[in-house]
Amino acid sequence: MNRIKEVLEEKGIKQTWLAEQLGKSYNMVNAYVQNRQQPRLEVLYEIARILDVEVKDLLIEIKKNEHNGY
Repeated sequence: MNRIKEVLEEKGIKQTWLAEQLGKSYNMVNAYVQNRQQPRLEVLYEIARILDVEVKDLLIEIKKNEHNGY
């Protein structure tokens, strides 16, 4: 899971602009934003560079929970 959608909203950036900067289709970026598909690590680093954030700011931390074992 990622926070790309939240970071774009925080910065007032449109998905179409990010798609242009990445050289990816709008549909691909939309799949990342909607968490239907996760970007490769190299792409995640490129997104972080473009958005001027740390890679960790694009990720949702999953904490270990005693009840579900994750």
